[in-house]
Amino acid sequence: MEISDAATVMLVADRPELEVLMVRRTSRLAFAADAWVFPGGRVDAADRGRTGPWSGRSDTDASAELDTDDGLAFWLACARETLEEAGLLLGTVGHGDLDEAREALDAGGDFVDLLDAGGHHLDFSGIEYVARFITPLGSPRRFDARFFVAEVAADTAAAHDDGEIVDWDWFRPADALDLYAAGEMTLISPTVRMLACLERYDSAAEVVAAGRGAQPMVRVRVIDPADRYVVVLPGEPGYETAELEVESGWVKLWDPTTADDRGRGHAGRPY
Repeated sequence: MEISDAATVMLVADRPELEVLMVRRTSRLAFAADAWVFPGGRVDAADRGRTGPWSGRSDTDASAELDTDDGLAFWLACARETLEEAGLLLGTVGHGDLDEAREALDAGGDFVDLLDAGGHHLDFSGIEYVARFITPLGSPRRFDARFFVAEVAADTAAAHDDGEIVDWDWFRPADALDLYAAGEMTLISPTVRMLACLERYDSAAEVVAAGRGAQPMVRVRVIDPADRYVVVLPGEPGYETAELEVESGWVKLWDPTTADDRGRGHAGRPY
C-alpha cells in the first residue's frame, strides 16, 4: 500500500493554562473515523516546488530539517489544511476574506493562487517540526505524517466545515487524555503520544521553544499493558524492554529529566 506524506499541526495557546486546538473527524471516514485529531492532512502535489507569499523558512532549510525533498511543502500543507479544516490561516493575514478563500479552496482552487489573490502572507518561522509517525501495516490508509507546533492567540476560534470535520474545541492535554482513558474520546496512538508530550509543558512558548531547540528526535517504542497499546519514550516505564518495530515514530518533545516528574508521565496513566 502506498504511503502518503502528511502534515499535522498542533496549535497551542495559553487560555490561561496550556491548551491545544483539536478537531473531530466524521464517523464516515475510512481512516481515524470519529477521532479527535490536530488539523492536518495529505501533502498534495500542488504543495511541492512552489514559491509564493511566505517567509521564515527556505525550502533548502526545511528539506534539511526533515531530511527529505520539497521540505517546505510540509509547512505549506500545514497552512492549507488548517484553513480547510479549521478556517484558520497561520501567519500574517492580509486583506482578503478567509471565508471566501476557504470556499474557493474547497471548490478546488489552488492554495498559493488564493494566497496571492487575497494579499495573505504566511510566516513559517513560528511553526516548529516536532515529531514523525508512519501509519502501521494493516491500516486502511497509510501516512508518513510530520507533526508541527505553532502558538496562536488565546481567543482563536475555529470553524469546522461539517464535511470531514464535524466539531472543534480547545483542550488541556491532561483533560483530553483523561477523556480518552475513560473511553469518552476517540484518539489514535500518535495523538495520544503527542498530547502526553504537551502535558509536560506549562506554556505555549515553552512548547514552541522546545520544538526550536536542539533536542534530538528519539524513536518511540510500544508496550501493551492490559491489552492497551501505549507509545513510550526514553525515561518512561517499560521503554527499555518495549517493542521497537511495532510503531515507526520519532519525537522531539521529550526530556529525560522530566519524563516522570510531577506525576504527569504518559506511561504512568492507566491506559
